Amino acid sequence: MAILHRKNSLGYKTQNGARLGDLFMSLIHTCRLCAANPLDYLNALQRHAKEAREHPTQWFPWNYKQAIPPHDTG
Repeated sequence: MAILHRKNSLGYKTQNGARLGDLFMSLIHTCRLCAANPLDYLNALQRHAKEAREHPTQWFPWNYKQAIPPHDTG
């Protein structure tokens, strides 16, 4: 996967675009390592942005599901 990303990164038009691509690839890889769905994780962060800002360590990919309030069915 890293080799494919390195090849694909040659097509970025700006340095900022390349940084953003690297950020998302890192997030996806981290989610895969801890058996979290990257899309579910990003959606949970968007739905609970205030809580994530207040307690960021509770919203890492490997423990964010415990931080979701029980009444939130997603």
